[in-house]
Amino acid sequence: MTRLTLLTILVASFGAACTDDTTTETPDNTPPEGSTSGSEAETYDHDNSYFDPFAIIDRLAKEGPARYTSRVPSCPKPRYRTLGRVLGSLGVNMASTTPLSAAVLYRDGFNAMGGPNFANRIRENLAVSTSGASREFDIFAAAAPEIIAAVPTLARCQVNGVPAVLFNGNTCDPTGISCLIGTPATLTHLDFCKLTVENATTPDVGKRIAVAALLAAAYTCE
Repeated sequence: MTRLTLLTILVASFGAACTDDTTTETPDNTPPEGSTSGSEAETYDHDNSYFDPFAIIDRLAKEGPARYTSRVPSCPKPRYRTLGRVLGSLGVNMASTTPLSAAVLYRDGFNAMGGPNFANRIRENLAVSTSGASREFDIFAAAAPEIIAAVPTLARCQVNGVPAVLFNGNTCDPTGISCLIGTPATLTHLDFCKLTVENATTPDVGKRIAVAALLAAAYTCE
């Protein structure tokens, strides 16, 4: 046997010894089929029920697109300081120290209305609470006489230079109510005001209740 023949045999034998076995075998630890999926009790049950696209279109027409409604607040209570500024803009003397005046009820109602406690790092409570809503209505009721008297003198309540009034005698005036609630008065507002004045024990008491109720509705999203 020549040297070349012997070398050829050795190379062939070495190559056969180094060949990998490519046979694929299933590992012993492979879980059985279907064992990795959860049951209805272990997974979230997606609601695939049919929805009415026309109802969505109607809602968008009434509420506006999401890029608008996402920036519109729901209906929190007015912030404590904001309420004070509103009262002051309507002619209420916020520096008054007269017992049971709107200014005193406002200052004493700080905690009831969820005012912020910055010293203790407690933010203002924006939720409408029973105590806060009650105190807010008490403030509006106490402020009503001041507001009724002040509206004709307020620059914000003038229409083309003509002062607005809340009442002409015992008749509710739409210009004054519009200034009071910050939105154009509707027939519903006028009817409510009229019935309140007529059904009260006296017209003056009815006017106070009407003003307080309209303010409460405007600042509690009713």
